[in-house]
Amino acid sequence: MTVRKGIALFAAISLAVSAAVLLSTADRATVRLILSAKPEGVLIVLGLMALAWLVDGLRFCALARAAQERIGFRLGVALTFLNYFGSAITPMQSGGGPFQVYVLYRNGVPIGKGVAITLTRTLLTLFILGFVVPVALVTNPQFLAGQHIMQGVFSYVVLFVLLTWTVVVLSLIRPQLVKRLGTAFTLFLKRIGIVKPKAVLRTVRRINHEIDNYSENFRLFFSTGRLHFAFALICSVFHLLLIFSVLPVLIWAVSLPVCYVQALMAQALFLFVLYFVPTPGGSGIAEGGGAVLFRLLVPLNMAGVMAIGWRFFTEYLAIALGAVVAVRLLGWGLADELLGGRKDD
Repeated sequence: MTVRKGIALFAAISLAVSAAVLLSTADRATVRLILSAKPEGVLIVLGLMALAWLVDGLRFCALARAAQERIGFRLGVALTFLNYFGSAITPMQSGGGPFQVYVLYRNGVPIGKGVAITLTRTLLTLFILGFVVPVALVTNPQFLAGQHIMQGVFSYVVLFVLLTWTVVVLSLIRPQLVKRLGTAFTLFLKRIGIVKPKAVLRTVRRINHEIDNYSENFRLFFSTGRLHFAFALICSVFHLLLIFSVLPVLIWAVSLPVCYVQALMAQALFLFVLYFVPTPGGSGIAEGGGAVLFRLLVPLNMAGVMAIGWRFFTEYLAIALGAVVAVRLLGWGLADELLGGRKDD
């Protein structure tokens, strides 16, 4: 998929589902509440998101230091926006990684270290959510009660997470197995004509070198880089708290009662699911599923507005900024190549 196609698909799904959500939930009372909303609520939300982006930039810097590399804070923030943009235009939010690894490589960070840094950033978030989500389901069983679609999606996500962690653990404790799989995949690419016969040995050596680099740098996180890694973990917690504070502020801004802890739990559960939704950037599921889940926090006539408002401030703004960063750092052609798309698609 090319970048332009990814953007078009993301926008089309998001707009279509958002329109359907608003038409099915909003009424005259919704309009009155929005018109009477506290304007300072928007300023607070923008401040929260600005802090969240800066903290995420610090997290990148800390993980780079843990891997015995140095990147500037400005680059760390740019990587944050690249992640938002790349994740929005690819299924299961997988596109941010290639963009980040390439930019890190261009700034002197080896590919193996770049993969370790970007993957660890995501795993830290999933690790934290993995602790919060069970608590959310125990203390708020109504989140999934009677929601058959959400139950199915959640079961799929749990299975996918378990498989992902299995692969990560195997890559650390059995790197030779991963190398054999990499060699087999390279031979398969040679068979179908993607890799030339003369390049097979060089490709396999490069893969083995990067796997060694990747495994070594994961070990660095828990040895010489453990203090920086601990700081990255703190940044991850603070980053999520800032994002999870957006919905309570939006609810407060329209003068509705809000329970911060319950709103935090609902968002943790929902964000955990969105990481593995197969649509580009979780589009459609985020808007529709958010309306279904958030109606447990606000009246139905405000659930759709809250879902779309939450999505706008926590994702759409960063995606737009990420598009600007991607064009400046990569350009459309290189971005297409990194995602595996063709320029002439």
